[in-house]
Amino acid sequence: MQKTAKFNMDSDIKEYFPGITKKQIDQFRILLKVFPEWNAKLNLISRNDVEHLFQRHILHSLAIAKVFSFAKDTKIIDIGTGGGFPGIPLAILFPEVKFDLVDSIGKKILAVKAISEELKLTNVNAIQTRAENLPPVYDFIVSRAVTAFPKFVELSNGLIRTKNDKIRRGIIYLKGGDFAEELKPFAKAEVFEITDFFDSEFFETKKIIFLPLKK
Repeated sequence: MQKTAKFNMDSDIKEYFPGITKKQIDQFRILLKVFPEWNAKLNLISRNDVEHLFQRHILHSLAIAKVFSFAKDTKIIDIGTGGGFPGIPLAILFPEVKFDLVDSIGKKILAVKAISEELKLTNVNAIQTRAENLPPVYDFIVSRAVTAFPKFVELSNGLIRTKNDKIRRGIIYLKGGDFAEELKPFAKAEVFEITDFFDSEFFETKKIIFLPLKK
């Protein structure tokens, strides 16, 4: 395992997502171009991370799509989206799914709106607010480790909507390191190793947590 060579977006995205379209590849190319420009203005992520944007942010976000395939008109909220991760990459991959990208910091939402417009994403809505102020209208909550998992569950579990169908709605959380203690209160939580999907030492400690929630 442990691929150490630099990732190549064009070849790797096709390898990991064989069904990807030319339009989607072009959108990822644009994202790789415009995000560093916005980052230089607003300092959304570290400069070192910008040099590894595809692997550490885009591909990391897309790990969710190796576990979940969202149906048309599914409604997803990305809490603490920052510069648009994981929401923007997922919105590219799932153009028929509706994404609300939420952050309390105005400059981040400004960047998300501008980047989404440049990508011509019609399924993204960027909102400056705190997640707990929003109504329970979502099928899934996604996020990248904005806080300890128990605290995140507490602030977000009221956002899942009630609907009489067979969809397992809930929280999809990208997190690294040792979080066994954080998961002890959540017997139903499922954990997926990202190294099962992507061959790189960067992902060795990175995991996806899924916690099904019922209203």
